[in-house]
Amino acid sequence: MNYDLTAEQLMIRNMMRDFADGEVAPEADERDRNKEFPLEIMKKLGKLGMMGLPFEEEYGGAGADTISFAIAVEELSRVCASTGITYSAHISLGGAPLSLFGTKEQKREFLVPICEGTSLGAFGLTEPGAGSDAGGTITKGTRTENGWSITGSKCFITNASYAKFVALTAKTEMTGSSKEITAFIVPTDASGFEVISNYHKMGLHSSNTTELVLDHVEIAEDAVLGKIGEGFKQFLVTLDGGRIGIGAMAVGIAQGAYELALKYAKERMQFGRSLSKFQVIQHKLADMAMEIELARTYVYKAAWLKDQNRKYTTEASICKLYASEMAMRVCSQAVQIHGGWGYMHDYKVERMFRDCKLAEIGEGTSEIQRNIISREIGC
Repeated sequence: MNYDLTAEQLMIRNMMRDFADGEVAPEADERDRNKEFPLEIMKKLGKLGMMGLPFEEEYGGAGADTISFAIAVEELSRVCASTGITYSAHISLGGAPLSLFGTKEQKREFLVPICEGTSLGAFGLTEPGAGSDAGGTITKGTRTENGWSITGSKCFITNASYAKFVALTAKTEMTGSSKEITAFIVPTDASGFEVISNYHKMGLHSSNTTELVLDHVEIAEDAVLGKIGEGFKQFLVTLDGGRIGIGAMAVGIAQGAYELALKYAKERMQFGRSLSKFQVIQHKLADMAMEIELARTYVYKAAWLKDQNRKYTTEASICKLYASEMAMRVCSQAVQIHGGWGYMHDYKVERMFRDCKLAEIGEGTSEIQRNIISREIGC
């Protein structure tokens, strides 16, 4: 086993760390207060060639591996989780299904803008009545003379306000009247398609979370992504990759909170000495450092298996589950070390504590991850 990062991975980490500290961190608190989407940051990432990081160079991507993607997400999330999840969803949910299941023509039309950053990637699976039970999709795709008509709604969709098209699922009528789920690529400016952004969230205030409403949206036959009736299977594959992104985001949030707690503990004087000299604080920081390292290592393992084209469903669930719950523990301790100041917005750990909760919910809740793991180990 070789745990060293490659020269390319190190280069990406260094570049993204500098970018995060120089471009993302300075206004992160203000964006959170004002609920301002980091659009200019996304444009700058596009100019750096990072918006299509793991995708084929033929379609404008950088051809990098999944570990590099995880590194990029972690570094962004270390200073601003809203930026981290925007970037992660753009690639792992918006671009990935096009890269995995799209035709060459679809990739040229839809994956290229994602890689260029001229359109953000978005993915429509969750519905008001179909969250963990994603198979309970009721959005309907009906055949027409010229293609398909889509009617229904999606909720909690990331980036859709800044996407020119969304890959989404709908139930379709198959031979024998059995119903299956099919994936479609739907332009967001199509007649009858409305993107609504009015959620009031606990955290991730700078990220774009929307509702999609489709009222008899007409699309062409070639808007089908992959095979008719296999949309649910396709999106489950997509979610496996997305869980690596959420795991990396959780590691990044935890790393940021840990760094702030360590700095504060060294500077804060109590009873004539710094907090970092008290063994109880030392043990808290030691546990935080240990858990972050363990989570990061497992995120990299899941990413490495994906890059080797090996089965990684279990590992994706483990890394997402452990990293997300770890981040909650670390952020809670970071607030605790800061004491009363940790409860205040200006000390940043308050924002990180709010932001990391989503990691235990998005891309499959912790309970769903435990279901997947128990199924995969043969329970």
